[in-house]
Amino acid sequence: MNRFQFVADHRHTFEVKRLCEVIGLARSSYYAWLRSAPQRAARQSADLALAERIHALQDPARGGDAAYGVPRITADLNDGASGDARITHKKVARVMREHGLAGIRLRRRVRTTDADQGARKHPDLLRRDFSAHSVGTKYVGDITYLPLADGRSLYLATVIDLCSRKLAGWALADHMRTGLVAHALKAAARERGGLQGCFKVGVVRHQH
Repeated sequence: MNRFQFVADHRHTFEVKRLCEVIGLARSSYYAWLRSAPQRAARQSADLALAERIHALQDPARGGDAAYGVPRITADLNDGASGDARITHKKVARVMREHGLAGIRLRRRVRTTDADQGARKHPDLLRRDFSAHSVGTKYVGDITYLPLADGRSLYLATVIDLCSRKLAGWALADHMRTGLVAHALKAAARERGGLQGCFKVGVVRHQH
């Protein structure tokens, strides 16, 4: 309970002046708080109505999706709304937080690297130097995952030219075997007319 509400709850038992003195509250601030009561009530009512709309968007029984979070909820609320009726991202986040509404996180963590500690170690040809002054001299590769609606994942291997920072080749598959990377390198070779002149190729290893 805040101090203003404390004074309001006990003002019929004790003088407002005395209550404000005891809790260190200016009487002018208390009376200003009283005058703003209708605005606060209207805001609370509006927030409650917004929370119900958000709950409906998240309720599968009403055609919603429990996984919807602040960005998707905000977009749906503003779909077709005029300028004055649009709701900000911050307001949606505040109302969801205050009413205990949150999207369910369905995406499972996927490991895109699984180091074999007993395998032969390959040297870091780049030596963590990702600078390049000429196109076609240094490339890096990466693998990321793309989650599907049915719970499966596809894996995307890319080859990027460190000088231009542009995608040179890519390959997509439902596995992370060596062939996936080989296909991405072959695609880069086709796109660039071969990888001759490239003296360093590295692999960026990290988890998503």
